[in-house]
Amino acid sequence: MRWKGRRQSSNIEDRRGRSFGRGRGTRISTRPRRIGGKSGGGISAIVLLVIGYIVLKYMGIDPAILLSEGGLSPSIERIDPGGGEQLSPQRQDEMTQFVATVLAETEDTWGGLFSASGVRYNEPTLVLFEGRVSSACGLASVASGPFYCPGDQKIYIDLAFYDELANRFGAAGDFAQAYVIAHEVGHHVQNLIGVLPEFNRIRGGLSRTEENRMSVRVELQADCFAGIWAHYTAQKGLLESGDLEEALNAAHQIGDDTLQRRAQGYVVPDSFNHGTSEQRKKWFSRGFESGRTADCDTFEGEV
Repeated sequence: MRWKGRRQSSNIEDRRGRSFGRGRGTRISTRPRRIGGKSGGGISAIVLLVIGYIVLKYMGIDPAILLSEGGLSPSIERIDPGGGEQLSPQRQDEMTQFVATVLAETEDTWGGLFSASGVRYNEPTLVLFEGRVSSACGLASVASGPFYCPGDQKIYIDLAFYDELANRFGAAGDFAQAYVIAHEVGHHVQNLIGVLPEFNRIRGGLSRTEENRMSVRVELQADCFAGIWAHYTAQKGLLESGDLEEALNAAHQIGDDTLQRRAQGYVVPDSFNHGTSEQRKKWFSRGFESGRTADCDTFEGEV
């Protein structure tokens, strides 16, 4: 991905190097921000989806689910990925610039899509932490993987996770890393349009199996939204050879079936809550190919 030299988001909160539970962190100031973007399309289809399916279907995700299962993984946590190794200062600095740039690109894409329908996009904050962190959704550690908390509209990530993603799960590459952020931003979009709050409202009446099935649909829509971001990123000419394959490989490596098979040698479909490898690849690809939010309807028919 051609990310160097591009705008970096100022919506970065750095809590690294601080005692656990203390302070609010330091917001990183990068370069002057550029508002909006030239992303095409519109969000009217999302609005229609939400209005229709909030009435007819159960949609969304609970903050507790997003914390314990992260945008990526209760299954990764069950694999016991360990605490991760400390990154060198140079590596930390480069990765900080990278995630700030990717976040800025998501701001441009979704800001453009929302603006096209006359709606303001409220940008999320990305929190960098080391080891463990406190959020409005509770406590979390690096073992939880990156996650989005609807309660404070923040994305949390320990950059050491990226080394785990590459070294233990075979999903290397900067676009695989960008996919992780874009997926969590997809959850933020779901929160803004009402998808997440609605499922939180009705989840108490669902069985665990039903809850897992709805969680899969939510996660797959976030994958599709990540694909939409990738679509517009490609239109800007920022993708390099092999980038799409990196994202699809990451989607494959963190599929519920692949993670369970790697961890225990067999799969338990009723316990899936993020989707199979093929499902995750399918929905990311759908968003990437069309760039249309209307094509991210994971709540109708088979997924």
